[in-house]
Amino acid sequence: MSYFLQLVVSGIVVGSIYALSALGFVLIYKSSRVLNIAHGQLIATGAFITYALAVWAGIPIALAFFLSLIITFFIAMSVERVFLRRLIGEPIISVIMVTIGLMSILDGLIYLTPFGTLNFSFPEFLPTTPIRLGGVSISWTQLVGVIITTILIGGFSWFFRKSTLGISMRAVSDDQLASMSIGISIPRVFGLAWAAAGFSAAAAGTIIGNITGLNFETLQAFGITVFPVVILGGLDSIIGAVVAGIIMGLIQQFAAGYLDGHWGLHGTASLLPYIILLVILLFKPHGLFGIHEIERV
Repeated sequence: MSYFLQLVVSGIVVGSIYALSALGFVLIYKSSRVLNIAHGQLIATGAFITYALAVWAGIPIALAFFLSLIITFFIAMSVERVFLRRLIGEPIISVIMVTIGLMSILDGLIYLTPFGTLNFSFPEFLPTTPIRLGGVSISWTQLVGVIITTILIGGFSWFFRKSTLGISMRAVSDDQLASMSIGISIPRVFGLAWAAAGFSAAAAGTIIGNITGLNFETLQAFGITVFPVVILGGLDSIIGAVVAGIIMGLIQQFAAGYLDGHWGLHGTASLLPYIILLVILLFKPHGLFGIHEIERV
């Protein structure tokens, strides 16, 4: 029983990080109907900025984390303003192709730095003795990561539901022309969506890097790894990202704990989520919480 509970706890930890990583996809798609293929690069950028500030600049880790959120916020906003703002009103496929090109550019820039080829790790700043409750243990790093993730997801959820800017972003997502007719600035909303996605990406990257270590390949691949989470939860649903993230985290941990290494099976922890995703989408093509839009001609 304790082994089962340990897998549940590990699944929730992994799932919460998936949810935070998927949040960037949702924020951009929710306001602009665009998939940001370069999201993994933003995750890596935020993590490396935190490391550079904490280790190279000697800034306390908590302050370095906060500053990396702000810096990545403005980096993502600048990316939208320089590369994507001119494409407002153009076919969605054009914008997606630009994000693919942006992914390649960011890859090249990061590979020019030591972060592209070497492995790094954050300095120890939390107790190393895990918290034990019954037969279940969780490290302080994992616990703090889950707490930060919960606060950020709750904050973004409130922002979209209650704030004027959040409601404006939802309105733009539903109908850009109608939103413009009542005075909502479409470019401002798009820029804010990208900035918020950069903010969440930096948080996710730092948490991932603190748990697994800083490796560019691992961090940037996370942007693709969480894509099934986004699809499963619904591309325009924050709650969907959270629920799907937890589901995927639990599935991976149970597969790793009960299937990998048994009956000659290997790699099921990576494969099983995609199989379940395909099965669910056969019955829920828009995801668990996605909105099924009906167009009238």
